[in-house]
Amino acid sequence: MKILLLGSGGREHALAWKISQSPLVSKLYIAPGNAGTRLVGRNVPIKATDFEAIRQFVIAEDIDMVVVGPEQPLVEGIYDYFRNERYVRNVPVIGPSKMGAQLEGSKDFAKAFMQRHGIPTAAYRTFTPDTIAEGKDFLRTLQPPYVLKADGLCAGKGVLILDTLEEAERELEEMLGGMFGQASSRVVIEEYLSGIECSVFVLTDGRDYKILPVAKDYKRIGEGDTGLNTGGMGSVSPVPFADAEFMKKVEKRIIRPTIEGLREEHIDYRGFIFLGLIRVDRDYSCAKAGDPMVIEYNVRMGDPETESVMLRIESDLVDLLCGVAERNLGSRKLTIDPRTAVSVMLVSGGYPEHYEKGFPITGLDTVEDSIVFHAGTKVAVAEDGTEQVVTDGGRVLAVSSYGANRKEALATSFASAKRIEFEGKYLRRDIGSDL
Repeated sequence: MKILLLGSGGREHALAWKISQSPLVSKLYIAPGNAGTRLVGRNVPIKATDFEAIRQFVIAEDIDMVVVGPEQPLVEGIYDYFRNERYVRNVPVIGPSKMGAQLEGSKDFAKAFMQRHGIPTAAYRTFTPDTIAEGKDFLRTLQPPYVLKADGLCAGKGVLILDTLEEAERELEEMLGGMFGQASSRVVIEEYLSGIECSVFVLTDGRDYKILPVAKDYKRIGEGDTGLNTGGMGSVSPVPFADAEFMKKVEKRIIRPTIEGLREEHIDYRGFIFLGLIRVDRDYSCAKAGDPMVIEYNVRMGDPETESVMLRIESDLVDLLCGVAERNLGSRKLTIDPRTAVSVMLVSGGYPEHYEKGFPITGLDTVEDSIVFHAGTKVAVAEDGTEQVVTDGGRVLAVSSYGANRKEALATSFASAKRIEFEGKYLRRDIGSDL
């Protein structure tokens, strides 16, 4: 079969790497892809949100399945677009409908959904520019730190955690005044949850589901979880505290109610669900210390967790995706590799603030013991006509490795990272240390 994968980051390279291993696949295209995805498929210069160009390509190349990597095309409704277009309506799109994608596209929608279905999450209220005064009153009922979330998509930058009431009131005004554009025209204020986080991934056909390997990612730029938030500096799978007892609670209290809630509300959802969870370390109104609570939903795989999770899926991913498309996922087999997998991000100097692009990357061909997933790279042609892989983003490469344990896997990734060079290269050396 012929598959078109949408996206251009490290998540998409990891998905492409796994998809390309399937004997079911004859051709894999990635739109637009990066310098790494071209090693496992053919890059196509089409934006992931250019639905008409994607439709034309699907028809011209007789594509059998479209796999959506990033959230933007899902929130903009690519699933519905295909269902409503005569010549592509029978081509399965792996991802939720536009309504289903609101679980990520609107924090208010997601919180209200959880509330309707009794899914444990932080207490919250949503405010608009007309209700700033009420928002400030609500802040005064909470204990610090204060959590403010832009309702819409902000590329991972729309969440503020503030230590003082004065800061929270000021930032609330700025958010509702347009700090994040239309995305913060509504702001969700919620109570702060204390504990340790993990990422649980579910693949569902809307009826049945498979729970993929659990991972933990690291968002802060600085070691010791300090500094600004990033798109993710590394990930580890499995997560020791997400043991059988914890995951039994996750399945019973969160996963099943989520899938059943989508069905009850007649929301068409066939794809990945990311559950950003926290194992709380004290009692809350809807959970006891040690229990899982939901911080957020995403409607796709996480990044950089995918770069670790894909290493641990032994099964044919395409077979599972076919199960999603055909709504018989329950009959498909998911086998998990028992080894530890880790990913360490190499990022550009200055990230997540100002950074420069276009620096040559060397040493990629010397890495032997790790898998290097490209996140922000492209191929540049030098004056002499030779091709050179150069940096093209803040997060550049995810150096991913197996190990018998976390320490061994991390040592391998750090050793491989030493072989790779580009100007301003930076990485965190404490990934997984909190576990």
